[in-house]
Amino acid sequence: MSDNITHILKEWSDGDRQALDRLTPLVYEELRHQAARYLRRERPGHTLQTTALINEAYLRLIDAKDVQWQSRAHFFAIAANLMRRILVDHARRRDVEKRGGSQIRLTLDEALAIAPETDVDVLAIDEALNRLANLDPQQARVVELRFFSGLNVEETATALGVSPKTVKRDWSVARAWLRREIGG
Repeated sequence: MSDNITHILKEWSDGDRQALDRLTPLVYEELRHQAARYLRRERPGHTLQTTALINEAYLRLIDAKDVQWQSRAHFFAIAANLMRRILVDHARRRDVEKRGGSQIRLTLDEALAIAPETDVDVLAIDEALNRLANLDPQQARVVELRFFSGLNVEETATALGVSPKTVKRDWSVARAWLRREIGG
């Protein structure tokens, strides 16, 4: 399945518009799972629904010009980044108070083990990830792929073109840094 998706993505990159029609049913379910993971971390009663998040991300994905899709992991990594951006934009529009307001602040470890009904401060995590990206862009990408996209170590390594050992090290260091930043 993964090889088939990678093959279709490469056909799409090469200009085959029909490849997109073949790709959609293969990736939709995983995009739905990705969106659901994101939204489980949101506050109860979040106004953005899973379908809306998928649709917005998918529209941005198919509008992406000049992307040379490398693999299934690459596609879902970009989808994860787009979903993160959509949720952050949504949170910013919703949250007129400067950072925090009535939101519950959690450490990254707490957020990783979060119960579905608890609110995660997406803006705080996004701001901390942006600061981390200034210090170490690769560690920030590892967090984004592991935490937001739900990729495992091997998939993250493939998406970044590094070894699984490097991903494990970056994940460990980044989590400690983020725990300090978010946990204050």
